[in-house]
Amino acid sequence: MVGGFNRRFRAQSVLKLRRLDTMTPDFPYLGHIFALVTALIWAVSVIFFKKSGENVHPIALNLFKNLLGFVLLIPTIYLFGENFTGQFTSGEIFLLLVSGALGIGIADTLFFKSLNLLGAGLTAIVDCLYSPSIIILAYFWLGEKLSVLQIVGVIVIISAVLTISRTEEKVGITGRNLLSGILYGAIAMGTMAVGIIIIKPLLDRSPLMLLTELRLAGGIVVLLIVLLFHPGRRKILSPPMTLRGWQFTLSGSFLGAYAAMILWLAGMKFTQASIAAALNQTSNIFIFVFAALFLKEPITPRRLAGIMIGIAGAFIVTFG
Repeated sequence: MVGGFNRRFRAQSVLKLRRLDTMTPDFPYLGHIFALVTALIWAVSVIFFKKSGENVHPIALNLFKNLLGFVLLIPTIYLFGENFTGQFTSGEIFLLLVSGALGIGIADTLFFKSLNLLGAGLTAIVDCLYSPSIIILAYFWLGEKLSVLQIVGVIVIISAVLTISRTEEKVGITGRNLLSGILYGAIAMGTMAVGIIIIKPLLDRSPLMLLTELRLAGGIVVLLIVLLFHPGRRKILSPPMTLRGWQFTLSGSFLGAYAAMILWLAGMKFTQASIAAALNQTSNIFIFVFAALFLKEPITPRRLAGIMIGIAGAFIVTFG
């Protein structure tokens, strides 16, 4: 009886996924919705990651996040009936592992480092560089068109980052930490963009869960290699679940590495990379607001101007 129920449940799950794959012709904004929901979920996870980062090293936090996402995806893949056999060539598997190593292993670690240095509010402004990175790479790598308005939007977003880089209202952040945090964040956004752009052609014809699992595997492998040669690995790997704020580590990892990861790739799958990237960028509005509400980070005129300029640039890119 239980076996029959499991087979029926799995069959229903497979049918739902197949319906999802065929919805785009009748529902052209499916990718837009996925991208916006991703933005909200990611913003919540960033607040959890900021709290967790007060006690957990960025490498350990990223490794735990990726391991949790990897484990949770195993039953998800089974329930949705995805089959690894014959889905990817050896070259495609290698490409997905490289994509995960860059976009998840390296980029997310740098992002956590930036988050620790800047706080969530300023990080939200620096993260606006994600959209220009995707737009520029999509133009050169994928041949997607780049309009004059989109170029203007890219310039506007860069100006938003320059606004906070020259501010004297550091509000408890030293000049060195401010510049280091911006640099870490900028490199993270560029690396993340490379990681997703190099697999964009695969997104259009690949099982979403398996693709995500392989990318997480790539992120895990590169972090393990880094730890193997890191002199402070024992201190870094102090069990994150035994430290204060473990609930933030667990919650942020579930939302960031599982829920947001799947929805993010779904948004990329069902719409142009440039459009999905710009809509993902709205997460910065949520992060900025949540940082003030829940982390009590100050909203200065300079910060407010920076986020408004950055988001304005993202929307110019979207509708340009």
